[in-house]
Amino acid sequence: MALKKYNSVTPSQRGLVRVDKSLLWKGKPHKTLVKGLAKSGGRNNMGRITSRHRGGGHKRLYRVIDFRRNRLNCVAIIERVEYDPNRSSYIALIKYDNSTYSYILAPAKVKVGDKVLCSTDADIKIGNCLPLKNIPVGTTVHNVEIKPGKGGQIARSAGTSVVLVGKDSGYAQIKLPSSEVRLVPLKCKATIGTLSNSDRKNAIIGKAGRSRWLGKRPHVRGVAMNPVDHPHGGGEGKTSGGRHPVTPWGKSTKGKRTRKNKNTNRFIIKRKTR
Repeated sequence: MALKKYNSVTPSQRGLVRVDKSLLWKGKPHKTLVKGLAKSGGRNNMGRITSRHRGGGHKRLYRVIDFRRNRLNCVAIIERVEYDPNRSSYIALIKYDNSTYSYILAPAKVKVGDKVLCSTDADIKIGNCLPLKNIPVGTTVHNVEIKPGKGGQIARSAGTSVVLVGKDSGYAQIKLPSSEVRLVPLKCKATIGTLSNSDRKNAIIGKAGRSRWLGKRPHVRGVAMNPVDHPHGGGEGKTSGGRHPVTPWGKSTKGKRTRKNKNTNRFIIKRKTR
C-alpha cells in the first residue's frame, strides 16, 4: 500500500497524508465473524474516567480474529484483505477446504488467492503458521504466542515483526522491535512474515475532526493548565514546567521503570534500549 497525498483544496486537506486503501475489500465484513462492540469512553464500571482522552468515534463491529490458528493441516485460500477499525494492521478472510471461514492478521505482500497453512511441517512461506521449534533461526515472524495454545500476543500491530535469533533448552530467543530479547517456549506458534500496513506510521491526520472519528478526544498539555489541574500548570507567561516531566498525579514520566511483573523477569535476556 502506498501513501496518498492531497492538494490543499480545503484547509483540512493541507498537509493531509493517508494510506491508500484502494486495493482493500470495499464491502461489509463476513457476517458470521462479527460481534457487537460497546464503547466505554474510557470509563470503568462506576462511570468514572480511568483512561483519559477517549470517547465518541464511529460505531464499530468487532471482527473475530483467529489468533490461535488451531485448524492444523488444512489449506486455506485468502479470499480478500479488509480494513479493521479495531486494529492498526489489515485482516484477511481465509476459506478452508471444508468451506469454513476465518479472519487472520494479514501479513505484508499477501494477495488474494494465496494459500496459507498451519502445520508442524509447513513451508517457511509468508502467512504459514508453525511452532517455533520448526522455524529456522533468523526468520522474521509475527503473532507469536507466549503460552502454547493461548494464541498470538506478541507483534500484532501494523508493520511489526520479531526475529527468531536462537534456540536453547526448550526455549526460543526472539528479538522484539524494542531490541529486547525474550525467551518463549519452543512449542509456541508463530506466523511467518511481517504484518501489513507498515505505512500507517507515516500518515498525517490533517485535522482534529479525523481524530474524533477515531474515538480520540483532545489532549491538553500540562503547561497550558492552571496549578490546580496539573503539576506543570501556572506561571507567568509561557513556562516549560520548571521541573522534571510528571503525570497529572505527580508520577515521573521519563526514565521511571513501570514494569511490575517480576515473575517473568527470568524470560528477559536483554532489556530494551531507551
